[in-house]
Amino acid sequence: MTAIDNYIPLAKAVEEAGYAGFLVPDSLIYPQASDTEYLYNSDGSRDFLENKPFVETFILASAILTATSRLEVTSNVVKLPVRQPLYSAKLACSVDALSGGRFNFGVGLSVWPDDYQAMGVDYAKRGKRLDECIAIVRGLATGDYFAFHGEFYDMQSVKINPVARRPLPILVGGHSDPALRRAALHDGFIYAGGALDDFVALIEKLRSYRAEAGTADTPYRIFARTYDAVTPDYVRRMEDLGVTDMPVAFRNMYANEEDTQPIDEKIADYVRFADEVMAKL
Repeated sequence: MTAIDNYIPLAKAVEEAGYAGFLVPDSLIYPQASDTEYLYNSDGSRDFLENKPFVETFILASAILTATSRLEVTSNVVKLPVRQPLYSAKLACSVDALSGGRFNFGVGLSVWPDDYQAMGVDYAKRGKRLDECIAIVRGLATGDYFAFHGEFYDMQSVKINPVARRPLPILVGGHSDPALRRAALHDGFIYAGGALDDFVALIEKLRSYRAEAGTADTPYRIFARTYDAVTPDYVRRMEDLGVTDMPVAFRNMYANEEDTQPIDEKIADYVRFADEVMAKL
């Protein structure tokens, strides 16, 4: 949600400063009229999205991964049920293979019924549709022949090429119980933000769902931060809760106004945080 010209120099700078990765968002459209509330900010308004340049997720991920050599890129999150799953698998696996396995496929439901209507997809049973989409992406990402016969999708045995040498990591976003149960089945969870107490409650649920699913002992990523000030002690607290990756930003992402902060000031913010927090961990 910043100027397009900022992405590549910022990615190069944070890689040099020692950061592990870069999150890229997904936003398809901005409807002229909508009565849907946004779930993850304080007032439910979606006004902060208008006139913000959202480069298509896979294109932006490819650009950042090509411009860097170590940085991971994680989609946060691709609205998978409104997209054709075989094509999404082709895109995600191509990006992952091209980068040598540095792409994490974060997926979730769109909170906007407008997205479903515009893409010609039924809003009903969107959770079940997402489950089928994930199953198709995961099956095709192996590089082997894969067939699928579900409620929404019917696919003969096919395979895609290229795929990365390692399994494509699939992480799930969302705060509802079904979202947490879904996240427990896959490779990680992406937290959209909120108060620390709310996050602790979600993590406790996620742990119980992973135990039920038999995935509690498998490698797992949790991307999360809350609204608290980030200090070395705070990072250690989050690590104790199971957080593996902590996105940081130094401005209000939900501000309606255009981001006009100069790129050199942005880079300075990230370098300062690396020196004052990351270097002490």
